[in-house]
Amino acid sequence: MSAAVLTTPFNAPLAQVAGGAVQFRPHRAVYDISFDHATPGSGVADMSGRMVYEMTGTSCGEYAQNMRFVTRMTNQEGVAQVNDLRTSSFEELATHRLKFSSSQYENQKLAEASQGSAGPGNGSSFTEVKLTKPAKKTVKLPSDIYFPIQHSLALVQAARAGHSQFTANLYDGSDKGEKFYETSAVIGPRAGPGGVQVPSGVTNGDKLNATASWPVAIGYFEPGPTRLDALPTYELSFRFYENGVSSRLYIDYGDFAIRGELKELTFLEEGKCGTPPAPATPTMPASPVKR
Repeated sequence: MSAAVLTTPFNAPLAQVAGGAVQFRPHRAVYDISFDHATPGSGVADMSGRMVYEMTGTSCGEYAQNMRFVTRMTNQEGVAQVNDLRTSSFEELATHRLKFSSSQYENQKLAEASQGSAGPGNGSSFTEVKLTKPAKKTVKLPSDIYFPIQHSLALVQAARAGHSQFTANLYDGSDKGEKFYETSAVIGPRAGPGGVQVPSGVTNGDKLNATASWPVAIGYFEPGPTRLDALPTYELSFRFYENGVSSRLYIDYGDFAIRGELKELTFLEEGKCGTPPAPATPTMPASPVKR
């Protein structure tokens, strides 16, 4: 999606997102991960894997997310490494609070972990992050931070309003929980119900075909005084459905890129207000990597 299609940037205020104009449908989605390309010298010769994502929530704006993302990466010498990322989070839109936990394993050995919570600090003049892993620490971030579900809801709001660009500071607890990304999203033309067909064989694909969607591309940038001519740390492209489901994933890390194809989709029951599910380690297959 070329920059030539961009129109006036759109920034939805946080209060608008908490208003509940958009509501996602709880679901569990399974994606097969495949290798797309790598640049010379990247050290990546092949990659395969699987990602399982689960989102539950209530009509009161309480959402929990669980994800497991397992890949087998092979280098130029034929040596393989299995990376296993497990994340959990719980988000309250009304209070603008996030609880998160993330663990990264390399060949079944824990390589990195973060855990903590984030929310308004000192009268909402900044966002306060309280970490318990990898060490107890308090981090101050800008006040206009978006959390993951809040950011996704704002994307749909921008798309519904006909905007083609959405910028936001995004925090999800990754990278040891101490940093956020400046994101710039490009939103393509809306496809109405029946306008885009998911591959045959996808469970509940007919329900997804009956849902409006947009192509979205997001660049994730290191925060700084200016992003003029700066390259993103990585880019994510996908088709985003109005009910919160994603398909046709494409992740470009600069040195290499991978694709994620939706293979299974299960819609889940909505939770009861006031009794949201607590974040936990995702219940996934013992070995999500495709063999």
